[in-house]
Amino acid sequence: MTTPEQRLIDHLSRWLGGRPATTGLDVIAEPGRVRPGWDGRIHPVLGVGSPQGGILSVPPEHAEAIADQYARSLDLATFGPMIPPLAGFPERGWFTAVYRWTTRPAPLADAGVWVPAHDPEAPEWLRPFGGEVLIARDPESGAHLAGVGVKRHDDYGRELAVVTAPQARGRGLARRLVAQAARRILDEGAIPTYMHALDNRASAAVAEAAGFPDIGWQAFGATEH
Repeated sequence: MTTPEQRLIDHLSRWLGGRPATTGLDVIAEPGRVRPGWDGRIHPVLGVGSPQGGILSVPPEHAEAIADQYARSLDLATFGPMIPPLAGFPERGWFTAVYRWTTRPAPLADAGVWVPAHDPEAPEWLRPFGGEVLIARDPESGAHLAGVGVKRHDDYGRELAVVTAPQARGRGLARRLVAQAARRILDEGAIPTYMHALDNRASAAVAEAAGFPDIGWQAFGATEH
């Protein structure tokens, strides 16, 4: 069985079309950018970078032009918003997010149960994830308190998304659910990942508490407005 660290490399190679560069940013022509992703939508520009280097995955027909333009700028913060139009998607915006993963989830107590996403017990927002989703309910009323959906990008990468109902916040449910989901993903032979906006302190706190450290990696790409 591969190590969790190798699973991360395998995931990024399949999801983005290559391994992140050890220095600088590699622009990769990836056919998957014009095929539906985990949610059935097209994700035309995606990238992941570390403090050392990264990878930008774009549609093959636009890769050369984007690589040429990037070589002239060498500043992704400035050049990033210009990439969606160059990739053939002028209506898209640009996002940058904190990118995290874990090989050692926090040893927190389980907080939820796994149910099929189409199960009547699953809240509406979790159904698009498909597969099984993790939910926490009030033991007395049965009301949904929090849940985790899994974005199944490929055989090796599983990105977690968590939402907590307003009345249930502050109880530590989100961190427990994320850690619980991460343990299952590792047991299944994949790597759990987690992304959040740069200024989302609440999501950052959940990730840290669940065992997903911030080691300076970021995800970036085209987003729908």
